[in-house]
Amino acid sequence: MKLGKLLLLATILTGAFRMSAADQISRIEPPNWWTGMKNPKLQLLVHGNRINNLDPRIDYPGVTIDRVIKVENANYLFIDLVIAPATKPGTLRIDFLANGSIAESHNYALLDREPGSAERKGFDNADVMYLITPDRFANGDPANDEVAGMREKPNRANIGGRHGGDIEGIRKNLDYISKMGFTAIWLNPVLENDMQAYSYHGYSTTDFYKVDPRFGTNESYRQLSREAKTRGIKMIMDMIVNHCGTEHWWMKDLPMEDWINNARTYVETNHKKTLLQDPHGSEADKRIFTDGWFVPTMPDMNQRNDLMAVYLTQNSIWWVEYAGLDGIRMDTYPYPDMDYMSEWTKALMAEYPNFNIVGEEWHENPAIVAYWQRGKINPNGYKSYLKSLMDFPMQSALSQSLNMPEQYGESWSKLYETLSFDFLYPAPNDLVVFPDNHDMSRIFTQVNEDYDLFRMAVAYILTTRGVPQLYYGTEVLMKNPGTGDHGVIRSDFPGGWSGDAVNGFTGSGLTDRQKAAQAYVQKLLQWRKNATAVHFGKLVHFVPKGNVYVYFRFDSRQKVMVLLNKNREAATVDPARFAEILSGATSATDIITGKTIRIDATFQIPARSPMILQIE
Repeated sequence: MKLGKLLLLATILTGAFRMSAADQISRIEPPNWWTGMKNPKLQLLVHGNRINNLDPRIDYPGVTIDRVIKVENANYLFIDLVIAPATKPGTLRIDFLANGSIAESHNYALLDREPGSAERKGFDNADVMYLITPDRFANGDPANDEVAGMREKPNRANIGGRHGGDIEGIRKNLDYISKMGFTAIWLNPVLENDMQAYSYHGYSTTDFYKVDPRFGTNESYRQLSREAKTRGIKMIMDMIVNHCGTEHWWMKDLPMEDWINNARTYVETNHKKTLLQDPHGSEADKRIFTDGWFVPTMPDMNQRNDLMAVYLTQNSIWWVEYAGLDGIRMDTYPYPDMDYMSEWTKALMAEYPNFNIVGEEWHENPAIVAYWQRGKINPNGYKSYLKSLMDFPMQSALSQSLNMPEQYGESWSKLYETLSFDFLYPAPNDLVVFPDNHDMSRIFTQVNEDYDLFRMAVAYILTTRGVPQLYYGTEVLMKNPGTGDHGVIRSDFPGGWSGDAVNGFTGSGLTDRQKAAQAYVQKLLQWRKNATAVHFGKLVHFVPKGNVYVYFRFDSRQKVMVLLNKNREAATVDPARFAEILSGATSATDIITGKTIRIDATFQIPARSPMILQIE
């Protein structure tokens, strides 16, 4: 009898302990989900004090708990749900039980998807991306420059500090972006980066489900996406699944020891990207590349951990669905576990078959970049599902060719030959082409502030195969003379801050050359919107001759001839050399000058100039 009473008392005390130990659920991620997704599975990460002492229960039509996963850290619980196809949207209650009694409850929203969400069309060759570093574009809401409790304060005088640009600044200037002719915006990461320093760039995420309050809110980001669409502008989100920031909330309470690679001893990646293709590469070196940290403030996440893998994939899908995204730019694409990246891309494209994702593989060898493209048959059997990649080989070749002295006579050879390597890619037209980005010198600096070479660079990017991308400020000749400091490269757009003496949005204070550059970029962008031959047409180029490079873009409706002349004098063009494409055409419109050009006899291209001819 006494033993029975003692056992009963122990049971009561244990239950009381379990209920009091789970003080409060601190978070459940994803914070909500949707009905009608192609994949009926959903995994919830639940974080709270000793939450794994409790047992979850759900009573909602169409939703069942498939599995409950308890990991080594008692503060985490992972719940695998199955959401039947016919499940209605609504609020499901998750009860957390201790000894059969409810200790905690949480209301979880299942939302209805936007009409046509699964069929959304991603960015393509008809688009031109405008890459924006949000902190450096425009300060639309000075009230959020400093947020109580966040580690880094604003300091516009510090080139590596936060300057106050935000989502509201971008929203207020959507008309400018549209008027210029851009049809997509790619923002450098906007998620919370609560780091001590250099948080402005956004690549050290501290919360994967929260926009940094100094940029705005989740809702303001979603509203930006919606307002952009009303102007025909698509939204591309910069994502990172390779690493987070050391101030991420879970770094103080890891779910599992292998949640992060090299969690106990810092190992830096060797950055040798060819290791993954190298048939002679050692496994030890490959592990260092994949599992090593970028820098001490960027922990390397372990995608081989199944729970981490699901977390990251669901996070990407959540943002597409929540914010109405039209594309993703995936940072450091080869650095995470390569098999995971294949599965991640496959999962995203399964949910959104017409979507588009561009991956960053910063390598100048086309064979290395091509390895990651969908449809590539690789010797080691690796299968990728990634549609697009950033064309770093083309960017490098363009810069080299522009800077090659004209006296060599074949200054365009590097660019010409790089384009000839397109046979390595399953779909070269799907690559994203660009003259610069946030990680390298601006194109005007690359060409040593030579305006003629700048004009040729822009003309090439906007007429070659692929999806063009220009960096904010390119149109007003932003530059970084004498330094490669990223803070200078990512300088503030003139006019984005109250009191700026120069305003690129209105033109006030711009030099004549800056105004000319802006008008030039705008003219080409607006023309390109309807240039179907440049969007999806075939490309045929001719061997550069005498520092003149000629290529054609054409489809069944349109034909465009592009000529780039680096000579310091006008060059004579004999149309007979291009008869296989011209097919007896007699005249064309010079897109840049608006003049009509006779092309059935020799004609001239001005010195150090691009010429874009739309053939009648």
